[in-house]
Amino acid sequence: MNAIAPAPVKILLVDDQPARLLTYRTILEPLGEELVDAHSGVEALKLLMEDEYAVILLDVNMPLMDGFETATLIHQHPRFENTPIIFVTAVNISDLDRLRGYKLGAVDYVMVPVIPEIMRTKVSVLAELHRKRRELQEANASLEAAHDALQQENTRELERLNASLREANAKLELRNRELQAENRERVRAEARLREADQRKDEFLATLAHELRNPLAPLQNALAVRRLRESGDSDPLLAMMERQLSLLVRMIDDLLDIARITRGKLTLRRAATTLQDVVSAAVDTARPLIEEGRHDLQVHLPEAPVPLDADHARLSQVFANLLNNAAKYSDPSGRIELGANVHDGDIEVWVTDAGIGLAPEELAVVFEMFRQVDTTVERSRGGLGIGLTLVQRLVEMHGGRIEVQSEGLGHGCTFRLRLPRGGELPAPRAPHAATPQATQELAQRRVLVVDDNRDSADTLAMMLRLLGHDAHAIYDPAAVEDHVASFTPDIVFLDLGMPGRSGYEVARALRGCVGERLVIVAVTGWGQPEDRQRTLSAGFDHHLVKPPDIQAVTDICRRGARPFAEDHAP
Repeated sequence: MNAIAPAPVKILLVDDQPARLLTYRTILEPLGEELVDAHSGVEALKLLMEDEYAVILLDVNMPLMDGFETATLIHQHPRFENTPIIFVTAVNISDLDRLRGYKLGAVDYVMVPVIPEIMRTKVSVLAELHRKRRELQEANASLEAAHDALQQENTRELERLNASLREANAKLELRNRELQAENRERVRAEARLREADQRKDEFLATLAHELRNPLAPLQNALAVRRLRESGDSDPLLAMMERQLSLLVRMIDDLLDIARITRGKLTLRRAATTLQDVVSAAVDTARPLIEEGRHDLQVHLPEAPVPLDADHARLSQVFANLLNNAAKYSDPSGRIELGANVHDGDIEVWVTDAGIGLAPEELAVVFEMFRQVDTTVERSRGGLGIGLTLVQRLVEMHGGRIEVQSEGLGHGCTFRLRLPRGGELPAPRAPHAATPQATQELAQRRVLVVDDNRDSADTLAMMLRLLGHDAHAIYDPAAVEDHVASFTPDIVFLDLGMPGRSGYEVARALRGCVGERLVIVAVTGWGQPEDRQRTLSAGFDHHLVKPPDIQAVTDICRRGARPFAEDHAP
């Protein structure tokens, strides 16, 4: 027998924009609840006087009467003082506005653009709670009626007392079973919330990958412009290169935080020194520091300080802290990076004289997507994940990090402790120069394969400016014919192409051409498992979009295979 579906509850959607109301309806209709539209706060109040609603989805910014005023009037009425309200807003709001909303009875905020799964989950939980609360009220009324009946029966007939008590006990047992069922439903709701959180992490990883595809032709085009400038200084070109580099770094942060959250990021530990790590971090952060005309002072011990760490990831930690200091400092500020060694621990701090932190912000500064001081006049932008990434990477290295600030306008100090390593790294032997490495860039015959015409054309153009004979094709099914007629030395091959992936093309080329051809993967996926997969498919190199011109130049200079070190993350 099919279970009877629960009666739908009413959900009030309040927004002055019909298009947004239609969006809410499209998102929430799969819940099967009764959706009612209101185009203003006044209309919403009128509808509330006529019926009962489980939850109100309320736009903050409306003419005449905004969301906060509407919420105030709603909760002033005794009938609606407990009706949950979810505010919807398309602009960043300050902590004071957020606190004001919560005082008016808001249970949550939803930001525009709306993520459908998150809105459905929030609304479905509140609707179910309302339904259960209504059932509880009905059950309580039923129990009270039963209790009154028992008292009346007791005055009339003492003999009927035992039967009435048994009936009441049966009802109580039934209610207990209902409560147990409700508890199971709560567990299922929590599981749905966890699933939504996992989907968010997967979405971030996919988003970061998809953003790399349009970045590739942009970086290729800038490289072409740089090559055509022949070393002349172009401030606009330098600005575009800086901003593109910033965007690539933000995408890398998105990928890293998603991998850490899903437990898929591993460290590649090796012997290194604090001085080497800090030097790499300073090089990374220098463009933003110089752009702000900041005075950077670095104070490190003279003797090398050994570390057992992932050099790249720990350098990323210090670079993020330096970038954070530069971003939240006014122009021409002072930034200091220093370190001390205490027995088995290393203490490192990054201090700035920037905007500082309020006391309540100290406890939340490392939370994901948290941006302190989001008011328009003090906003510094960003995704709000840089410090989260710093904290997670420090903890993965067995360390800890904390932040200190004397308040707004008094700057910040990020202080972290790391375990000291046991041994210094062995000195690197100088690389013996090969005949090809000592030559100037020899001309290569290069084939670029990518279904994205902009990516293929700009990369081929850059290769021609580097002195190579480069052709671009866009159909993966035509690769073998072009290889046979053009006989390239190197193939730059996109992986995600419709109809035929780059993996299939690489395997086919190895089968028909053999080992003489250098095959380079060009892709938006750059994690260790992705690089291992390309290596197994027969690729010699793995470049992450947007490809760096120096990496392209190095591959063309070598002009031979294999170079397995390129598969290291």
